[in-house]
Amino acid sequence: INAEYMGFFFKTKTEKPNQQAMSAAVESFPFQAEISQLLNLIINAFYSNKEIFLRELISNASDALDKIRYEGLTAPEKLATAPELCITITPNKALKQLVIEDSGIGMTKGELINCLGTIARSGTKAFMEAITSGSADMSMIGQFGVGFYSAYLVADKVVVFSKSNLDDPHVWESNAGGTFTIRRAVPEDNFTIGRGTRIVLHLKDDYLEYLEEKRLKDLVKKHSEFIGYPIKLWIEKTVDKEVDEEAEADSDEEKEKLKDLEGFKVEEVKDEEAEKKKKKKTVKEVTHEWDLLNKNKAIWLRNPEDLTKEDYASFYKSLTNDWEDHLHHKHFTMEGNLDFSSVLFIPKRAPFDLFEPRKKNNNIKLYVKRVFIMDNCEELMPDWLSFVKGVVDSEDFPLSISREHLQQSKILKIIRKTLVKKCIQMFQEIAEKKEDYTKFYEQFSKNIKLGIHEDAQNRAQLAELLRYNSTKSSDDMTSLKDYVTRMKEGQKDIYYITGESKQVVSNSPFLEKLRKRSLEVLYMTEPIDEYSVQQLKEYEGHKLVCVTKEGLNLDETDDEKKAAEEEKAQNEGLCKALKEILADKIEKVVVGTRIVDSPCCLVTGEFGWSANMERIMKAQALRDNTMFSYMSSKKTLEINPSHPIIAELRARQSRDNVDRMFRDLVFLLFDTALLTSGFSLEDPGQFAARIQRMIKVGLRLPLDSAAPASADLSDMPPLEEAAAPSTKMEEVD
Repeated sequence: INAEYMGFFFKTKTEKPNQQAMSAAVESFPFQAEISQLLNLIINAFYSNKEIFLRELISNASDALDKIRYEGLTAPEKLATAPELCITITPNKALKQLVIEDSGIGMTKGELINCLGTIARSGTKAFMEAITSGSADMSMIGQFGVGFYSAYLVADKVVVFSKSNLDDPHVWESNAGGTFTIRRAVPEDNFTIGRGTRIVLHLKDDYLEYLEEKRLKDLVKKHSEFIGYPIKLWIEKTVDKEVDEEAEADSDEEKEKLKDLEGFKVEEVKDEEAEKKKKKKTVKEVTHEWDLLNKNKAIWLRNPEDLTKEDYASFYKSLTNDWEDHLHHKHFTMEGNLDFSSVLFIPKRAPFDLFEPRKKNNNIKLYVKRVFIMDNCEELMPDWLSFVKGVVDSEDFPLSISREHLQQSKILKIIRKTLVKKCIQMFQEIAEKKEDYTKFYEQFSKNIKLGIHEDAQNRAQLAELLRYNSTKSSDDMTSLKDYVTRMKEGQKDIYYITGESKQVVSNSPFLEKLRKRSLEVLYMTEPIDEYSVQQLKEYEGHKLVCVTKEGLNLDETDDEKKAAEEEKAQNEGLCKALKEILADKIEKVVVGTRIVDSPCCLVTGEFGWSANMERIMKAQALRDNTMFSYMSSKKTLEINPSHPIIAELRARQSRDNVDRMFRDLVFLLFDTALLTSGFSLEDPGQFAARIQRMIKVGLRLPLDSAAPASADLSDMPPLEEAAAPSTKMEEVD
């Protein structure tokens, strides 16, 4: 870029070039009918975002540089006309012009006519007919070469100066009308570079923002940061400079006197005091310089063996704006039906809005030949991997003509499958280091479980990554694989319990019999566990069994089975009485075998919601209440026949002593079973009234009318005055 070039673009147009000399060689050509339609479609339909014009022009410049570099490999003399391969951007606010220049291969006069006056030389008419009718099968943009015309999104006139090694420099000019002109470049154009292309955009008044330095820097960083050639922006800098006030005030006459002293030897006499007395002043000086915009390199195209951990960390931070290093990365290249390179990163922390439904997933950036295309391709990565960040770059992605949308294709499915596979490999590598995996699982366990729910193809691999607390793992989390290695001889199933927290499930009555038999139970305390375990169902041939549902079969000896049958017969009358009192609140009452220390518990159906799932569904803000009618299971009351409370109720029932007190105790027992089994109370008011009445009985207070009407105290039998206080308390208990 020489001084004449810069002078041309920053001088005011006070001198007009010889119009007669310039117009003498001007040739006018009509656009093809198809390209006129194309220009209209580009301006009004193809591109939803006007800013991509700069991406397209820089991409074209990069392609031109690639071509001359390729030719220079076999003919180095072709590079000699412009040795420095680079792209420059020069804004000119005075003339409302934006200039993009490259030192690429350039174009001859014939190429200017063929490349800028027509679109693809094969199938053009058929393509335009298809696109007009809306039935076009969009293909690679390079096949049609329409990227250049995106300049008309922001410019009402475009002038192209181009110089090829095979021809003299020529100028192409058009205002997007029906014609364009071609002429030979003249000295007044100040186009004196040895080779390359200069595009001058005369911006529309609505798009003068693209002359602002910050706007241009942001666009290059977003779309073209990893272009393989230097992209330089001509910027204006204001610096403070100290000058002597005396020196600044020197007149022209004094300067002339100094000239007269030339040729004489002058001995300087330093007057330190005088120098100290000299006053300084600060003035602002405006300078211009080239600023390199694409300092970061596309590390995914380099050999991983040549990169250090610091290289990846630096690239990750520039890519994601994260303030800390990543946890793990995967750098790979795929070759086959589709060649592409990629670098994937796992951050150390999950973003606070990771599962925000309206959040735009922009963690995987898609590049084509190092040119940014999009960051919101939903088909490129499944939702459960939305936390993975990185880039994917290929030279032949199936893009729409605007390069803003990926087409649905088999290739896209291959890319997605490969990325998911590499992500799972990353997780497995992290799992080899316990400390790192603990950090990872703490942040992204929900994503792994969501993957089990959504990704049937990789469910078995993801199951290996699950970690849970259990009745035997104390504070450390255990994997399903480790659980299987600790299974007792003869144990066929993997037992688990779901609940609100570790503390709640660890105190659950459902664990009593399992603990007594030293059977390990997994604690699933996250809401997503309810969904993932419905899909997982089994692991390595072992069925996952919920201990709060029906279908829990513990291996029993013949003696235990015989004792259970006897207890069932002894409590048949009590079960019938309890069912009559509780009515439709439960489906049935049975003698249970899963509880030891508790009097009873409530069990749900094997294929319905668990108590925890019912709690989760009730908490949904936009829940569908009709679902409860068929998904919420009928409850089964399991009683512990060896518990003193059940034994006393059985004795009273056998004496036909089913009075109000008996019914109140049954309802109280049912309500406490609801709470300990993970359900919520249907009527807390009645529960509180029964508790208060029991307290009054224990304190020997009168059951006055202050009690709620719903308690219906008229049916309460009179207290036995002769009974001792201790006997009354035993009855309450």
